Amino acid sequence: MDVSKLPYHHPVAWDFPLTPKTLPTLLAEAVARAPDAPLVEFLGRRFSYREMHAEAQAFAAGLRARGIGRGDRVGLFLPNMPIYVAAYYGAMMAGATVVNFSPLYTVEELSQQVADSGTRFLVTADVAALYPTAEKVLRASALEALIVGRLGDALPTLKRWALKLLGGSKISKPDYGDRQGHGVWRWSDLLTHGNAEPVDLTPDDLALLQYTGGTTGRPKGAMLSHANLSLNAQQVDAIDPFDDGDDDIIMGALPLFHVFANTCVLNRTVVRGGCIAMVPRFDAKQVIATIRRTRATAFPGVPTMYQALLDHDDFSREALSSLKICISGGAPLPGPLREDFEERSGVRLVEGYGLTESSGVVSTNPYDGTRKPGTIGQVLPGTEILLLDKEDPTVIAEPGEPGELAIHGPQIMQGYWNRPDAAKNVFVMHGGRHWLRTGDVATLDEDGFLKIVDRIKDMIAVGGFKVFPSQVEEVLLENDAVKEALVIGVPDDYRGESPRAYVTLREGADATGETLHDWLNARVGKHERVDRVVVRDELPKTMIGKLDRKALRAEVLG
Repeated sequence: MDVSKLPYHHPVAWDFPLTPKTLPTLLAEAVARAPDAPLVEFLGRRFSYREMHAEAQAFAAGLRARGIGRGDRVGLFLPNMPIYVAAYYGAMMAGATVVNFSPLYTVEELSQQVADSGTRFLVTADVAALYPTAEKVLRASALEALIVGRLGDALPTLKRWALKLLGGSKISKPDYGDRQGHGVWRWSDLLTHGNAEPVDLTPDDLALLQYTGGTTGRPKGAMLSHANLSLNAQQVDAIDPFDDGDDDIIMGALPLFHVFANTCVLNRTVVRGGCIAMVPRFDAKQVIATIRRTRATAFPGVPTMYQALLDHDDFSREALSSLKICISGGAPLPGPLREDFEERSGVRLVEGYGLTESSGVVSTNPYDGTRKPGTIGQVLPGTEILLLDKEDPTVIAEPGEPGELAIHGPQIMQGYWNRPDAAKNVFVMHGGRHWLRTGDVATLDEDGFLKIVDRIKDMIAVGGFKVFPSQVEEVLLENDAVKEALVIGVPDDYRGESPRAYVTLREGADATGETLHDWLNARVGKHERVDRVVVRDELPKTMIGKLDRKALRAEVLG
């Protein structure tokens, strides 16, 4: 589908020139432009581009001295903290491929992915929520060493003393040393080898293994090259209409291990020469305080983050007055939430879309000017799309009909690590090129705006009709009493499946499942009517805070 011929509302042309680079090159270029500018602000302490680059170089030298070279895998099992940045770029400077692991992983989950990726060294922190898990994996796997950073070393002096006095239960005491083929090393011990000779990387080299559940089965490692990641960062930077001569301070509350933050918070900020106002994890009070203290100018987040900000007592228009834009991704943005947030904050909130397999971002609504709420906006520069027949992906969908969204662009992954079978199933050939099948059903309007209708696997088969859960959820969210909603299919002897809704309520709402059932079914088509509306205190969420239909389905149906 030739999107280049459709109206384009981003501030650059669709064919804006992009240059593939390695990620260490992006960082080196930023250091050369402004070495003393802040790259990270962490709980009141600032780290300059020069400092972070030097630490990354020293870490690379330490890795090389301990036998890490081109193509080896170095894992990051970290919260948002400054050594994540140094470890990420430093591992790549050593020629290694970074493997991101969620700090929320259990021993079993981490062990499986360490084994699958062939990770040799794992960087973690001396916090009780992480180190014991990493240590158990070290003892029971082929992992060779843990490299442990101290949270206290990243804090301002006063906070460091407070941590010593009050945070004893939150800090682990690693047993450092080498024994039985395994090592537990201090982060600082790897920074004593000077600077290693640079590895001759190319943009086509593998930079990152990013695990994803994908559409089915156990997590798979999406193989993202330096070109994939550097180009996606450039694409995201290119559509930013704000003067790059102004202060650019991005709120770093999204977890950096996640591909959304990896591109939109970390790599994009380095491309622009901005600063990351980093917090260890999302906490509404801390985020509001950080925005106010740093005068942050942009905030990428997931919908539940914006709802949490609205619900917090410290939320005010004044507190968020420095923000120029908020970008929502990771999950559909409910219209009522967007309207409420914009009205109360005075900040524009736009919705975007991406996947792990696309290095993070495919499309977004323009930050300024024309936008279409309820859509995922327009594709980034250089990104092409097809809408495929929902039943047969080898066929293009009929004009004007919804179809499975397929993507071709410089940010699309190289495949799945050690899973050529899975990669074969997710790519389809059209016009002599490979297109990534997303599993999402979409429409494209005459202005070039995409709208996600639903996921193919989430569609509910009701007596021969296909019901899109997200459409039923949209109607539910129009009810002032409903805060969150998920719809799944449950077995039905007569119709095959019936839609069932699960909701949480806004504070003070007195609606019941019965009243919401009657209200909803009066507003949807006959085949979309739910058998029940179940009111719950909370709905399951993923590790980045988006509503998790897969987990709800597993909980309800077993």
